[in-house]
Amino acid sequence: MDLQNIKNVIFDLGGVIINIDYHKSIEELRKYSKTGSDMEFTQKQQSHLFDLYETGNCTCQEFRDNLRQAYNLDATDEEIDAAWNAMLLDIPKERIDLLQELGKKYRIFLLSNTNAIHLKKFNEIVAHSFTIPSLDSLFEQSYYSHLVGKRKPDAAIFEQILAENNLNKEETLFIDDSIQHIESANKLGINTLHLQPPLTINAFFKDVVS
Repeated sequence: MDLQNIKNVIFDLGGVIINIDYHKSIEELRKYSKTGSDMEFTQKQQSHLFDLYETGNCTCQEFRDNLRQAYNLDATDEEIDAAWNAMLLDIPKERIDLLQELGKKYRIFLLSNTNAIHLKKFNEIVAHSFTIPSLDSLFEQSYYSHLVGKRKPDAAIFEQILAENNLNKEETLFIDDSIQHIESANKLGINTLHLQPPLTINAFFKDVVS
């Protein structure tokens, strides 16, 4: 991909910056299910319950209570939070270093479909692993779905970022590991990179920061 005309980069978080494994949360929550129910949550699709939580339309307590009811869970709030966060693995240091370097060359932004329980955990991982004040400090602006009330792949969230920051879509690159999000951004005329293993953002930008 030719980055010569790119001035702005919008990064997804899970699977791009932080390593994730959805199955770990599914497995942990199944341990508390009295009926052995599996969560309807994957990279490509999820149940309405998760959509509500990721768009800020239910509280953390409502989310936990709804999980208990939907999947017959016998678990405390703390146990549910720990199981829900099990999918969040680590953030390799080289990715933090890369973002710090890219911030000197591009306007960089974060766009994540996430929720309050995960956001707290993201920042705990950063606080315990790095010397930066927060995840947000790496970006000009961060957009979290549960705080803005919109989520990918809806066009509205991409349009909001472009409008609020006066970004030219032809000069903007969006990086995500979910194809449905990539396709949505493509339809708006935004340049995209569908990040799939073994490709990482460090490998993709190696010539930019070398």
